[in-house]
Amino acid sequence: MTTGELPRGTGLDQDGCFVREGSLERVPAAFAPVVAGLTAAVAARFAPGRVLSTYLYGSIPRGTAVPGVSDLDALLVLRDGPTGADRAAARAAEAALDAAFPQIDGAGILLMARERLLSEAERYDGAWFTACLCTPLRGPDVTAALPRYRPTSLLARETNGDLHRRLPDLRRRAAAATGRERVRLTRGVCRNLVRTGFTLVMPRWGGWTSDLAASAEVFARYYPERAAPMRAAARAGRDPAAYPALLDELLNGLAPWLAEEYLAVHGAKALRPEET
Repeated sequence: MTTGELPRGTGLDQDGCFVREGSLERVPAAFAPVVAGLTAAVAARFAPGRVLSTYLYGSIPRGTAVPGVSDLDALLVLRDGPTGADRAAARAAEAALDAAFPQIDGAGILLMARERLLSEAERYDGAWFTACLCTPLRGPDVTAALPRYRPTSLLARETNGDLHRRLPDLRRRAAAATGRERVRLTRGVCRNLVRTGFTLVMPRWGGWTSDLAASAEVFARYYPERAAPMRAAARAGRDPAAYPALLDELLNGLAPWLAEEYLAVHGAKALRPEET
């Protein structure tokens, strides 16, 4: 089956609810030392008991990671709000992992307090992300008691309905980024645009995929006139260095259109407490 032939209902169970993607059993053998290194780095840099739970997400637990190309993505759920020391520890762990393991091209560690993650404000954003797209690595699964999720417009709005607010900062960062920093920014922006395009149509399509190429093809079914830049973003999300000029093209073309269309279809993501 090609990516363009993904059936409706993909990624859902028989009741139409999300199936958690990824598992430790799917971690490719080449990345097993990276995962062990993450566990060791967290233990070494955070105070005992500070991290309640550690999760993996992205291509490594999905089993699709490519050595030398893929990055390591992790979420640490803390017992309370992240401090400056926590953020410094996460950045130090990222740098150490990136330097120690040639299998990965960068590491990213997200931090979130348990109370914030399970708050009403995060029910269809951070909590959904953790419950459906993250793989438990160490500690309890803090989302175990949450209700099941379906691919609704509410979920679409609360996951990606803030592109219009983030665009000015993305353009500022793109203007200043050079070298490896620009390559990594291109990868992150492209992945986000593809996933935003996919969640724009997700409720109509009625399914879920994290595969970039498949996401672009599903989007293309509903917006064929925008298919070319979305497919280009999907390609650059996997190999950003091969498309040095694409970042500016997307931020001045596809991105503003996508932001406006998202507002028209799903509305704006609710502001978080720190944004009000």
